[in-house]
Amino acid sequence: MNIAFHTLGCKLNFSETSFISNDVQNNGFHEVAFNEFSDVYVINTCSVTENANKECQYLVRKVQNINPNAKIIIMGCYAQLKPEEIAQISGVDLILGNNEKFKLKQYLTTIQKTDNPQIIHKSINEINDFESAFSFGDRTRSFLKIQDGCNYKCSFCTIPLARGKSRSDEIESIIKKIKKLKEDNVKEIVLTGVNVGDFQTKDNKKLIDLLVEIDKIQDIRVRISSIEPNLITDDIIELISNSKVLLPHFHIPLQSGSDIILKKMQRRYLTKDYKVLIEKINRKIDNACIGVDVIVGFPGETEALFNETLLFLKSLEITYLHVFTYSERENTKAITITETIPLNIRKNRSKILRNLSDKKKNLFYQKNMGLIKEVLFENKITNGYIYGFSKNYIKIKSVYQPTLKNTLKKVRINKIEHNNITCAIGTLI
Repeated sequence: MNIAFHTLGCKLNFSETSFISNDVQNNGFHEVAFNEFSDVYVINTCSVTENANKECQYLVRKVQNINPNAKIIIMGCYAQLKPEEIAQISGVDLILGNNEKFKLKQYLTTIQKTDNPQIIHKSINEINDFESAFSFGDRTRSFLKIQDGCNYKCSFCTIPLARGKSRSDEIESIIKKIKKLKEDNVKEIVLTGVNVGDFQTKDNKKLIDLLVEIDKIQDIRVRISSIEPNLITDDIIELISNSKVLLPHFHIPLQSGSDIILKKMQRRYLTKDYKVLIEKINRKIDNACIGVDVIVGFPGETEALFNETLLFLKSLEITYLHVFTYSERENTKAITITETIPLNIRKNRSKILRNLSDKKKNLFYQKNMGLIKEVLFENKITNGYIYGFSKNYIKIKSVYQPTLKNTLKKVRINKIEHNNITCAIGTLI
């Protein structure tokens, strides 16, 4: 039987989908592209924004047009939070919560086309085990899940309700997976999780302990995905500054540059703390790439408070922004705050910060002009060019040569290209 997967949301979701897909393929299923005719379609959902929920409904209609008789399975965070809502979507046959999705293969043998979808769903309080996952398919890069769940209580976030309490893999297990991926010719690994900085094993080893062990492995590149600012320690910065394995690329959520809004969000730091951290990284690591998450339009974000965020971001030596427009989510404290911001204002503020992000990225790329970077070239070829990323996450393209795929090469950056995506053009050394 053919099976097709589609992932909504984060890198963690992507790693889990890939892992589950590999599992079912080892049990007799053949994976096809999501836009192709398939016997079964599986959608791994996100619930961070309302748009993700709407996109799930759109995807169900899309696959029904491809094959009206296909069996449709919805799993993941949206399925964990709102299984009854999903059950109302015409065409859905099976709904799996965040714990049950890892048992997908056992449900595939019994699933039936039905008007009354089956819901298999554990209470979030019953989810205590860590389920391992890492992505397959792209031999250049793999997303490796090291942590799941979150104990934080940010007022805008539903992830703790969808993922449960923070829990982590064991260091020995992670090191084995990294070595196995390296044997499979994967050149770069991205450590993912819900709250990676909160990594803690059963014997109380922390993220720094894991990173020290990873740093001992040779001939592999390892990035850390999004990490909370209050969890980036001096030891972590020091280790990365001297490492040949851990890459100088940080993605650090800010969410707001206003202390008033940060307190309403129930974040665990203030702007002064964030600024000190960014300055420390830049002082310790030359040309470090620093990405920043920001939410605009949070309830109570007046024009003056938004301008505080804008000015604060302008003052930071950072590389790029991931800008999110605030979306009301049920069962969060933020939804009870009455000072809502009109949607048109939210969208305008989002546009302003995205423009700032483009300027920041351009400045960072210009700063690296003329430098020689080690680039990991990927497999995608476009218009005679092959693309890759430097250690500090500069996207670089070079004239395509077949031997460049999935290889590390030294490249001199000699031009910055400003199309839809800022890109550097490099010459092989």
